[in-house]
Amino acid sequence: MGLIRSTFSFTLGTLVGVYVAQNYNVPNVQKMVSMGMVMVRQLEEAYRKPDNSRNSKPPE
Repeated sequence: MGLIRSTFSFTLGTLVGVYVAQNYNVPNVQKMVSMGMVMVRQLEEAYRKPDNSRNSKPPE
């Protein structure tokens, strides 16, 4: 009984998803995620602390 119930839920979800994708203006999620990652990388580079270990001289 569990296999039939889970298969029915998966099939119903797939059909609803196809209907929504065809009839409504759904944004491209993959494109939004990739743009978000680019923005996060830019923020990280802008606010990263400078690495002083390479530029400093060892104590004498």
